Amino acid sequence: MTRPKLDDDLAVVTGAKTAKALKSGLGLATVDDLLRHYPRRYLDPGDLTDLDALTIGEHVTVLAQVVSVKTRRTADGRPQKGQKGKRPRTITEAVISDGRGRLTIVYFNQAWRESQLVPGRRGLFAGTVSAFGGARQLAHPRYALLPDDESGDWQLDDDEDATSAAGSAQREAMARLIIPIYPATGAMPSWRIEQAVRLALDAVGGIDDPIPGDVLDQRGYPSLDMALHDVHRPVDLAQADHARARLRFEEAFGLQVVLAQRRRALDALTAVARPTRDDGILAAFDARLPFTLTEAQRRVGREIASDLAREHPMHRLLQGDVGSGKTLVALRAMLQAVDSGSQAVLLAPTEVLAQQHHRTITRLLGSLADQGLLGGEEKATRVALLTGSQGATRRRRELLDIASGEAGIVVGTHALLEENVDFADLGLVVVDEQHRFGVEQRAALTMRGTGADTAARQARPHVLVMTATPIPRTVAMTVFGDLDVSVLDEPPPGRGVIATHVVVPREKPGHLARAWQRVREEVAAGRRVYVVCPRIGDDAPASEDEVEEGQGPTTSSVVDVVAELRERILPDLRVGMVHGRLPAEEKEDALRRFALPAEDPDGIDVLVSTTVIEVGVDVPTASTMIILDADRFGISQLHQLRGRVARGGDDGLCLLVTNAEADSPARERLEAVASTTDGFVLARVDAEARREGDILGTSQSGRRRSLKLLEVIRDEDVVVDARTAAMAVVDEDPQLTGMPALRDLVRRIDDDERAEFLEKG
Repeated sequence: MTRPKLDDDLAVVTGAKTAKALKSGLGLATVDDLLRHYPRRYLDPGDLTDLDALTIGEHVTVLAQVVSVKTRRTADGRPQKGQKGKRPRTITEAVISDGRGRLTIVYFNQAWRESQLVPGRRGLFAGTVSAFGGARQLAHPRYALLPDDESGDWQLDDDEDATSAAGSAQREAMARLIIPIYPATGAMPSWRIEQAVRLALDAVGGIDDPIPGDVLDQRGYPSLDMALHDVHRPVDLAQADHARARLRFEEAFGLQVVLAQRRRALDALTAVARPTRDDGILAAFDARLPFTLTEAQRRVGREIASDLAREHPMHRLLQGDVGSGKTLVALRAMLQAVDSGSQAVLLAPTEVLAQQHHRTITRLLGSLADQGLLGGEEKATRVALLTGSQGATRRRRELLDIASGEAGIVVGTHALLEENVDFADLGLVVVDEQHRFGVEQRAALTMRGTGADTAARQARPHVLVMTATPIPRTVAMTVFGDLDVSVLDEPPPGRGVIATHVVVPREKPGHLARAWQRVREEVAAGRRVYVVCPRIGDDAPASEDEVEEGQGPTTSSVVDVVAELRERILPDLRVGMVHGRLPAEEKEDALRRFALPAEDPDGIDVLVSTTVIEVGVDVPTASTMIILDADRFGISQLHQLRGRVARGGDDGLCLLVTNAEADSPARERLEAVASTTDGFVLARVDAEARREGDILGTSQSGRRRSLKLLEVIRDEDVVVDARTAAMAVVDEDPQLTGMPALRDLVRRIDDDERAEFLEKG
């Protein structure tokens, strides 16, 4: 008889009915899915569950002891007033306890359960916690009772025959010291999942291990066969922990092999070397800089310059805290590409950010951006802007400048990815906020070979990806492990200090009024103020690009706040607004007016915005930011937002307005942001508090599916160890020809990533 394979349908081992329940309730479709559905905890039959810790609405599996049970009959079967259907004829209520707290379980018209729920009997009870009459209860929970002294068998809630396969599995389970508890549903309680797992473990056997034997031996890890057995059917917690450690290493190892293969493939590609020149536009730009580069900027600049001079494509991640000068470093790299006779592209995720980058680069270059124009310099270039909302005339002009090579620097959004965008010689691609682009989207630019000769057309451009959010080391190794990493860890001189405070109007109503008074004072001193809201208004939610964690109804919207400020709170000030749904011209005009000098009659004093101003927007006179409903945003987003103030040398102020409860996770997030301005510290706090999928980001969504046990912040040593092992394996066998099981694992990770990308369009 042929044994089932891991990729076989679950029905092969569990039967069609159970397979359907596992798929519909838990998304488990194959034998491998089931075996990778690990217990979330283990129970010792001697240790009862803490019932006082249960919360209303939670689906639980608890181990408790029956204290009492009684069945009572109702008066009759007629409907009760205001209710549909007949009232129950009998109500069976049992009280279960952990020795301290108590919980009621109730059944309607199932009086026979009284004979099973004998006081003193222990069991597993699974259901959703609800409240009735002020007390917590489980209505119609599933249960499995531990064996009593007489039978030696444990009893299922449907009185299933103990001689059946399920009954035998349960009898064997209770012979052990600990009981695995699985993530479950009402229709598929934990012990039913355990039954299915046991059937699968007994059926498959001889599983091919994706981790080479020498790698396992060096670390003392068991085989996959043994690890799966021990994680689902351990004799004690130590055995379960050892199995989980091996499976956790496998998750890290699989990802690191994928990244090592990608890195090796990149190293095999060719690129046109773009060395520095002593007499080019970069030298002219550096000579007129009105400030001195920080040591961090110089160090990172040397790393990038060295990469660009190689005949292999650069793939480097540039990260740094808010205001560390990433844009300037990227611009110097682009000028080095222009000096070599090629073009550089800066790809931004939103039009607002693309327009801001275009303005910043043009301003920094000055006359060096005016090639062919009156006043332009001999070594000058042109800076093109390409976005989706441009008019046809300007778009044609920009496309011609790009195709002819007149535009040495091109800034744009997803519009740059379209097939009709032709480059004369694309030498460098800079991707800003790269986590907002999928793998295929980034590849659409980086796979374009352009140039005048065959070698140039076959070569790849160099790639620099930037992130404005500092990334913990292990996350960078897991998500960006195929890239070299440069870190700007030194702020430029002349930046002001930002003081951050949490304002809670519900607790201290006067503080919000004082905040608006502070706005008046700042404007009177010639400075600008941001007010940030989590949604646009008019029932229009902010786009995905604009809100990170804004879920559920909110009270503050741009439209409503603008009206309130203009009509009641700040009627004598000039209040403008910007958000993602405004036409591009209006957004650009609002940002332009906000940056005007205070005495300019066309200026804006207070700009109310969604998070479209989160990165890239640079207004030196902006000194204050008020973030309304700040609990709707994540730590990294709040840190990025407040980085928009104090950029001109003066100190700044950021007020986080919230009505979140004092001990809530939301308040803890806000207090963390207020406690430090170190983005790297906050990045670790953020990563420790968030789910793995959120940490790894949308573009790495396939990896969310791959990680069940690995937590990249907590398991830093595992990630480092797996990376070392993966690089050694790939160096020895780049195509994994001698390791078919590992090759299959790598394929699944890649397929998951691509599938998730396609689902998201």
